[in-house]
Amino acid sequence: MSDSGFSFSHDRLREIATRVVDLARARGADACETEVSEGIGHTSSVRKSEVDTIEYNRDKGVGITVYVGQSRGHASTSDFGEAALASTVEAALSIARYTAPDPAAGLPEAALLARDWPDLDLFHPWPIEVAQSIELARRCEQAAYDAGPQISNSEGASVSTQQAHFVLANSLGFLGGYASSRHSVSCSVIAGEGDAMQREFWYDSRRDAADLDSVEAIGRRAGERALQRLGARKIATCEVPVLFEAPVALTLLGNFTHAVSGGALYRKSSFLLDSLGQQVFSPVVSISERPHERKVFGSAPFDSEGVATHTRDVVADGMLQGYFLSSYTARKLGMHSTGNAGGSRHLVMTGGDEDFDALLRRMGRGLLVTELLGQGVNYVTGDYSRGAAGYWVENGQIQHAVEEVTIAGNLREMFRNIVAVGNDALPRSAKRCGSVLIERMKIAGS
Repeated sequence: MSDSGFSFSHDRLREIATRVVDLARARGADACETEVSEGIGHTSSVRKSEVDTIEYNRDKGVGITVYVGQSRGHASTSDFGEAALASTVEAALSIARYTAPDPAAGLPEAALLARDWPDLDLFHPWPIEVAQSIELARRCEQAAYDAGPQISNSEGASVSTQQAHFVLANSLGFLGGYASSRHSVSCSVIAGEGDAMQREFWYDSRRDAADLDSVEAIGRRAGERALQRLGARKIATCEVPVLFEAPVALTLLGNFTHAVSGGALYRKSSFLLDSLGQQVFSPVVSISERPHERKVFGSAPFDSEGVATHTRDVVADGMLQGYFLSSYTARKLGMHSTGNAGGSRHLVMTGGDEDFDALLRRMGRGLLVTELLGQGVNYVTGDYSRGAAGYWVENGQIQHAVEEVTIAGNLREMFRNIVAVGNDALPRSAKRCGSVLIERMKIAGS
């Protein structure tokens, strides 16, 4: 076992990937690609200071995709032995021979493949023992209890460390891969008693455990948020400005990403169909893809097909500049891959430099949304209706917690009516977006 904790060296993964490509070509594949990967980690959870769960994971696998003409076959195995690799290649070929041809199927354009790439500093192993992670989880949970005597129960605190490495290869000569890590701490507690109970949580996640907020800070934040929820009540039906707190605002960025992804576009199931070059957001909004930013989630030198990634503006001053396309979806649309096989990369939404308190003051009177419930988004029409909880705001100040309301609108109008995006984005995910203030939405209450 290497010092990294992996059972297989990176060179060994490269050997396996090269062998799979050679086997597939020798057995009749016109083209092929493979990904060989390994992941390890553990998660420790406590509840009421007692160990709740300890989960270990050690996974490995080989995924093989072959093309016979324009027919595609895919098979996978967790066995790295020669016989298993050969039989998995045969299984993929068998599937391809019985699959109808698809003109859009095939490997990426060779000219788009990454040929060299920088070290993006994505791998930071955390050599923590299970006993240590349990102790950290206990400290996190205790900090939540210490936030106030009204913290009455706990859903637990968890500490997780994960690391993985992979190699991607194809018959066009691409061979590349890298290691990455993800570490996180979370806590969820309950405040109050009986029908007045309120649950809240908080977490942090980073590539490097040294960058995580302290476990005490995470637990305290979870406890304080639960206490702030006490006394929540409904509000009357109204139409007012709505401020999406930064963690919730990420869902709006996710809604946009889905709507301009190749799958939704070629199936004509997006409300942003044929919107390239058009104004889809308020002019204050810009969205950039920054896949080469170091040490952050979402960064990658190439996508899951080996296509090179590039820094680009997806939305500039509200105007849509580009889609998120894989090789397959690009061919379906008569376009070229944007390096987004496997999804968007490190995506950053900006729209001003005001902090959270400044956005509250700008809103004046309205609803601060801190939680969304349900899946009420129609991507064909853009209609949006979701259960929500948060806080009522008057004169730029939070007055009381709000629960059991529904916010409604249309994403096309919501995007165009964004007043500002705050500077309070959190660095814990592959998408970054501060709090988002929307000029007006319908609130269904009592």
